[in-house]
Amino acid sequence: MPRKCGRPPKSAEPMDAKQKLIDATVAIIKREGADAVTVRSVVEESGLSIGTFYHHFKNKDDLLMYFVKEASFDSFELTTPLEQLPDRICELYFHLIDRYMELGEDFMKSFYTTGNQALSAYMCEEDGKFADGTVMARCEREIESAIAKHILDQKTNAHVLSMDVCTIVKGCVFEWALNDGKMDIHEILIRILRRYLGGL
Repeated sequence: MPRKCGRPPKSAEPMDAKQKLIDATVAIIKREGADAVTVRSVVEESGLSIGTFYHHFKNKDDLLMYFVKEASFDSFELTTPLEQLPDRICELYFHLIDRYMELGEDFMKSFYTTGNQALSAYMCEEDGKFADGTVMARCEREIESAIAKHILDQKTNAHVLSMDVCTIVKGCVFEWALNDGKMDIHEILIRILRRYLGGL
C-alpha cells in the first residue's frame, strides 16, 4: 500500500505536551524533591521526547521559572485597601509564595538557590526596570499609587523601595527553608513589612 504524503498526525497538541512536562515536574518534586528534576528525568516521567522538551523550555531553569511566570501579576485583583499598604504588598507576594507552598518544601528549597540562574534573572532588574508582569513590577506600581495618594512620603523612590521589599521577601523564604518550613512565613512577612513600610 503506498504511503500517504504530508505531515504525520500530531499525537498531542502543543499545550497538552507542555502541560505533561509541567505535571511530570511536579510529580518528580513531590516524589523525590526538586534536586531530582533534570531534563532527562522530566522527559522520562512525561513519556515525551527531548526535542519536545526543548520546544517548550530552554533548560531546567526555564522549566522551573514556569512556576513563577505562570501568570502575569498585572492581572491579580488585590482586596486589601491601598491605605493598608504593607498588608496589600503582602497579599501580592502571597500569590507567589502560596504557589511555591503548594509544591512543597522541597520545591521551595531547591528553587531558592544561588545556582538558579532563571530565578536570579526574574527577581532582578534590567536597565533599571523590572520586567513587565513580574511581582516586583506590580509592587512598584502599588508603591507609586501610594505615593501619588500621599500614603507614602512624596520623596520615596518607588523602584528602590520595591527592590527592598523583594529582598525582604527573599530573606523570609530563605529563612523558612533554613527552618525546614517550621516558621509561619505569612506572619513573619506581614510583621516585617508593617514595621519597614510603616516607618515611611
